[in-house]
Amino acid sequence: MKNSIIIFGTTVLLFIITGFTKGSTPATKNSIENKTTELVVADTTETDAPAAAETKKEVAKENLTLYKESALATYYADRFNGQKTTSGERFHNTKYTAAHMKLPMGTIVRVTNEVNGKWVDVKINDRGPFSKKLEIDLTKAAFMDIASKKGAGSFKVKLEILDKK
Repeated sequence: MKNSIIIFGTTVLLFIITGFTKGSTPATKNSIENKTTELVVADTTETDAPAAAETKKEVAKENLTLYKESALATYYADRFNGQKTTSGERFHNTKYTAAHMKLPMGTIVRVTNEVNGKWVDVKINDRGPFSKKLEIDLTKAAFMDIASKKGAGSFKVKLEILDKK
């Protein structure tokens, strides 16, 4: 019992130390239209403590293409949880997905808050928002990860299409 508490505490500490947060801004080149960034991805191979991912790191090259700046983002209401999206997947406000009117289903989009620089990567799996002012509907989890003010209903973002190489 004591050992499991120590293992759990160590796992939580490693989780906090390694910085498992979305939205950190990676170093980028100066090109706005088509820039390359490096993303460090941790491999979780430890079976007893899945939260501890301090084992193996790999560098993945990403190609970002600017789609739109100063786009207005909002988030889904909780009442949509469990309903089918346009792609056929079930909607969950805890996942990192989004709705967009024009981008193809399955497109991975980096959404960056223009005020604080925080970003998340989301997969387009639904159509919306159905307003001419709004550009993208994020899940609540994705929205709150990059929001400057947690009570905000919308804010301006930069949308970049992510192309893994």
